Amino acid sequence: MTTKKTNYFTELNCLNVTKHIEKKGRFSYLSWPYAVRELKNLHPTATWHAHEYDGNPYMKTDCGYFVKVTVIVNDVEQAHIHPVLDNYNKTIEMPNAFEINTSIQRCLVKAIALHGLGLHIYAGEDLPPSPPLDTTQQKKLLTLLEKQNKDEGVINVVMGQIGNGTINQGNFQKALEHYESK
Repeated sequence: MTTKKTNYFTELNCLNVTKHIEKKGRFSYLSWPYAVRELKNLHPTATWHAHEYDGNPYMKTDCGYFVKVTVIVNDVEQAHIHPVLDNYNKTIEMPNAFEINTSIQRCLVKAIALHGLGLHIYAGEDLPPSPPLDTTQQKKLLTLLEKQNKDEGVINVVMGQIGNGTINQGNFQKALEHYESK
């Protein structure tokens, strides 16, 4: 009898780590001890290393300091480069040892995510938030709903979505198309 071998990426990507997600400001992250524990539970031979530049675990450039970590799972290497950032995700001009170490740990988690574990956490983090609807767009959408005799509950939901940014300039046209087709 043969056993079907699972793709390790799929295995790690399906692992539910949501109970370990933490939030700092508007950013979600998986703390490094949880990422390492979950990875090593399933792949005990996984390894990683922080890269060094002239004997230092960071690289200094004209635009800031960076760290790089490579994680190896099942002989597959995934490397991630991460800027040295503060709690607000702003570049640190002259980082100290603690700040560099913190960035190495963040980088480790993201390199692990490249293997699948917790990858969903970082979806969209590289995209700037879409601006809210302007007054003209709001009126256009709400007028459409009123012309279609939508009940007050639907209009209130849409107004709430406009207010909390769920409907924004990035998806305004799709929202219009959605309600025009109803």
